[in-house]
Amino acid sequence: MTTDQASRKQRPRWKKVMIGICWAIALPACLALGAGLGTGYAVYRTSTGLPDFEQLTELPTGTTVRFLATDGTVLHSTGPAYGEWIEYQHIPLEMRQAIIAVEDHRYRAHQGVDPLAIARAVHFAWQNRGTGRRMQGASTITQQVARTLFLTRSYDFRRKIDEMIVALAMEQVLSKEQILELYLNRVYFGGGAYGIDAASRRYYGHPATELSIEEAALLAGLPKAPSSYAPTADQEAALGRMNVVLERMRETGQAPDAPSEPDAPAFATAKGSSLRTSSRHFTDWLEDQMEELVPERFGRIDVHTTLNPDMQRSALDAVTEQAPDGAQTALVSMDESGAIRAMIGGLDYATSTYNRVTQSKRQPGSSFKLFVYLSALEAGYRPDSAVYDGPVNIRGWSPHNSSGRYSGMLPMRKAFAWSLNTVAARLGQDVGMTKITGMAHRLGISTPLSATPSLVLGTSDVRLLDMTRAYASVASLGRTVVPYGIERIERDGVTIYDHDPGEPQQLVSAANAADMVTMMRGTVEFGTGRAADIGRPAAGKTGTTNSNKDGWFIGFSSGLVTGVWVGRDDARPIPGLQGGRAPARAFSQFMRQAVANRPAVVTLTPLPKPKRAAPNPAMKTQLPDAPAVTTRAPDIIVPTMPAAPAVQPPPPPQEQRNAGRSRAIRPDN
Repeated sequence: MTTDQASRKQRPRWKKVMIGICWAIALPACLALGAGLGTGYAVYRTSTGLPDFEQLTELPTGTTVRFLATDGTVLHSTGPAYGEWIEYQHIPLEMRQAIIAVEDHRYRAHQGVDPLAIARAVHFAWQNRGTGRRMQGASTITQQVARTLFLTRSYDFRRKIDEMIVALAMEQVLSKEQILELYLNRVYFGGGAYGIDAASRRYYGHPATELSIEEAALLAGLPKAPSSYAPTADQEAALGRMNVVLERMRETGQAPDAPSEPDAPAFATAKGSSLRTSSRHFTDWLEDQMEELVPERFGRIDVHTTLNPDMQRSALDAVTEQAPDGAQTALVSMDESGAIRAMIGGLDYATSTYNRVTQSKRQPGSSFKLFVYLSALEAGYRPDSAVYDGPVNIRGWSPHNSSGRYSGMLPMRKAFAWSLNTVAARLGQDVGMTKITGMAHRLGISTPLSATPSLVLGTSDVRLLDMTRAYASVASLGRTVVPYGIERIERDGVTIYDHDPGEPQQLVSAANAADMVTMMRGTVEFGTGRAADIGRPAAGKTGTTNSNKDGWFIGFSSGLVTGVWVGRDDARPIPGLQGGRAPARAFSQFMRQAVANRPAVVTLTPLPKPKRAAPNPAMKTQLPDAPAVTTRAPDIIVPTMPAAPAVQPPPPPQEQRNAGRSRAIRPDN
C-alpha cells in the first residue's frame, strides 16, 4: 500500500462530508456569481446601446394606410392604426391606475423584472407540466415594452431571457413614467388600434384625454386578449372584463373608490361603421390605383379621397329603400370635374365585395341612345328635326317601341324623351354604326361594342362608371371628364401625390352638347324619366333591357352627375323593373339631398353663344299634349365660370348648325 493510499484511507469521514458541502455551496455560488456578472455585463452593454426616450417615441410603427373622406373621417385603414401620441402628464390618471392594476400591480416596486411574478409563473408551469400550457403572468409592463419595441413575438426560452435583459436595461436609462408612456402609446388594444388614443377613438369616438374611469378600465382589459375582449368582437365580454379590471383597481389600492356598479360606456355609434362598410367598394377601387401611385409603402400614408360622407350616406339610403326585392343596386355620383362623391358598389359589402360600378358589365338599354343622338347631332340633326316613328325593318331586324304604339312624324327631342326605339334604329342606319361606336369610345366607354343595328338600343355590355363618365362629359358641355377618387396622398404629413386633372379636351362641340342637354331635360320633364324629377331643372335618360333584366337611370343637375343601375347578378328578370321606376326614384331621392345647396341649374358649365339656325321647315307635326319644341336653353348654365380651353381631338366634331336633317328618317316606302 502506498503512502497516499494510506493517507486517504485514514482521512476521517466527517472531512469528506464537509468537503462535499463546500463544493455544493461553492459551485452554485460560483455559477450564480458568474451568471450575475454575465447578466450585469449584458444589461450594461444593452443599456448603453438603447436609443434615448425621444428616439423611442419616433421608432417606426409599420406601414399604415388610411383612406380619408372629404371631412377627414377614416373610411378604411390597413396596417396598424396609431392615434395621437399622449404624453404621460396628459394620460388620464384612471387609465394609468387601471393598466397598472391589471397588468403589473407591483410596477413601482421592481426594476423591470418581478421575481415574485416569476415565482408565480414557475409554480403555475409546474402545476400544469405536460399539459402544453405555457408559463403565464411573469411579464412586467417594462418587459412588454421591451418585447414590443425591440424583440419578436416568438415564444421561447432565449427570447424570454433577452426580454428580461432589455427590460432591466430600460429601467436603468428610463423613468417609470417614460416606460408607462411608451406602453400606453404602443400596446395593441384590438380592432386594429395601437395606443390608447387610437383605441379611444375607435371604440368611443373621442380622444384618450377624455376617458372616463369605466372606459379606461375597459381599455386596460384588452391587451391580455384583444381578439376576445375588443368591443368590436364581443361587447358583452368586453364589459365583463371591464368589471374585472375595476375590481383589481380596488383590490390593489390603485383606485379604492372605483365603482362596483359601473355605468356601461357608450361605444362609437354605428353611423361611422355604416359609412366604413358602404364605402369599402370605393376604397377597394382606390387600392388598385395605389400600387401605381405609391409603389413603395412605408410610414403613415394618408389617402385623402373625394368621397363626401353625407352624400355617401344619402346614396346608401336611396338604393336600399328603392331596390326591388331580390335585386342588387349600384350608384355612382361625380362632379363635372370627375371627382367621385358617392359610390355604392352593392347593397352589402359583407356578403359581396364585387363592385357593380367599376367591375360589372351589363347591357345599358336605352341609356345608350345618348351616343346615337349625339352622333346624329354631329351629322347635322337638330333637336327640332322632324323624325318618323313607325314600323321599321333593317335586314330582318324589326324593333318595336315599348308602348307598342307609333307617333308618326315628331321632333327628335320628343323621340328621345319618349325613348322611341324605331327612331333610334333609323338614326343609327343614317349616321352609321361606326360613328356611334366611335362616339361611345370617345366619351369613355372602355368595353368592346358590337357594331350591329341593335347596338342603338344598348345591347352591348358596358360599365356603370363609364356610362356616368360619358354623361358627365355632356353635362360639362362636351369636355373631357376623367373619374377619380384620390385628391392627394401624404406620407408622414408630407404630400407625395397631388391630383392634376390636366387640360380638358373638347370631345364634342359645346353647341351639340347643349342640344343634347336640352333633349335630356325632356326625359325628366315629360318623358320616360318623370320619376327622376328633383324639384329643380335636371336632365337624364332611362334604360331598360329585354325581359326587365336591367334598369338604368343616368342624369345630372347642378354640376352633379349620378348613375344608377338595378338588376340581379345572375341576370334573371325582375318583374316590373324599368329605368323610369326604381332607378329613377333612387336618383331622385339621392339628388334631392345631394344638390340642395347647389345652384338650381342643370349644368354649371358656361355655354358659348353660337349662331342659332331657324326652325327646321321639314318638321311636319307636334303632338298636342307635348310642350312646344325649342332650341333655346338659357337656364342650363351659370355664366360665371370661365370656359376651359378647347382642344379639338380627332375626329373633330362637326360645327355646322344647319336647319336639321330629315331625309333618312322618313317613312319606309
